[in-house]
Amino acid sequence: MFAAERRQLILEMVRANGAVSLRELARVVQTSEVTVRRDVRALEAEGLLDRRHGGAVLPGGFTRESGFPQKSHLATAEKTAIADVAAGLVEEGEAIVVGAGTTTQELARRLARVPGLTVVTNSLLVAQALAHANRVEVVMTGGTLRGSNYALVGSGAEQSLQGLRVSRAFLSGSGLTAERGLSTSNMLSASVDRALVQAAAEVVVLADHTKLGTDTMFQTVPTDLITRLVTDEPPVHDDRAGTELQALADQGVQITVAGQAPGASGAEGAPPPGRQARRDVPLPGQRARHPGGPQLRSASLSGDGQPPERSARVADLRRR
Repeated sequence: MFAAERRQLILEMVRANGAVSLRELARVVQTSEVTVRRDVRALEAEGLLDRRHGGAVLPGGFTRESGFPQKSHLATAEKTAIADVAAGLVEEGEAIVVGAGTTTQELARRLARVPGLTVVTNSLLVAQALAHANRVEVVMTGGTLRGSNYALVGSGAEQSLQGLRVSRAFLSGSGLTAERGLSTSNMLSASVDRALVQAAAEVVVLADHTKLGTDTMFQTVPTDLITRLVTDEPPVHDDRAGTELQALADQGVQITVAGQAPGASGAEGAPPPGRQARRDVPLPGQRARHPGGPQLRSASLSGDGQPPERSARVADLRRR
C-alpha cells in the first residue's frame, strides 16, 4: 500500500471512530507502528487529526467526546485484559460503585460471577451486564439519561449518591495525566464521577495506554485521590506512556499493568485462554490513604495458577 493510500485509510478510520490506537491502525493497514506513527505525524501537520499518546484522534480532542459505538471498537483487547485484572480486586460480599464507560462495562461482565456483591452505578450498560446475575444486587442512581454513553447524569444522580459509603470505586475516563489525574470531555459526566469518588474509600482507575498523557477538559479525579491504576502494557517505543506511568507511581498511585490479551497484535508470550498472568514488583513504601478503608489485594492467577513460561506481566509500582 502506498503512503497516500495508507494515510487516507488512517484518516477514514479516525473519522469513523473518533479515536484509534496506533496498534489498531498498524493492524488494519498491515504495516509497522513506526510507519503508522510517521503517517499520523504527517496528517497532524496538515491539521487533519491530532496525535495522542499511542493513538490518533479527531482535531479538538479537549472538547470532543466519542460516542459509545466508536469507543466500543477502540482498544478492545486492552480493555479485556484490564477488566480481567480489575475483577480480581473485588472481594465476595463487597459493596462498590462502578462508573460509566466501555472498560467498566467489560469489568461488569466479569463481576457477575462474584457472589454477594452490591454494585452501585449510573451506567445502563453496567446494569445491563449484571441484570441476570442472581447473586449480585444492582443499585442505580437517579438522574437524566445521557444517550451518548448510556449514563445517568445531573443533580438527580448526584443527590442519590449522598450519604453512600462503599469500599471502592471503579472509574474510567477520557484521559489520565500525573499532573491533573483523570479527566473527561463532558461536564455532567465529570460531576457525577466526582460524586462517585466521594462515596468510596478507595478509587481504582481503569485506563488503557492510549489515555495515558491525554488531558481533557474536565477533571474528575485528582491524582492524589487515585489509589490504583489498572492499565495495559504500553508499546515498547511509547516512551511518553512509560514516563507518565512512572510519574503517577512517584505520586503514590499503585500501578497494575495487565498482560495483553491472547491473540492481540504484538502479544508475545501471551498466556493461554482463561489464564491471567502476572508479576508483582513491589517498591518499598506506600502512601497511606483513607484510614480504616479496606486494602486492595493483588489480582490473582486464574486457571490452575501456574504461570506460562513466557507470560504477559502485571506489575505493582509503589512509591518509597
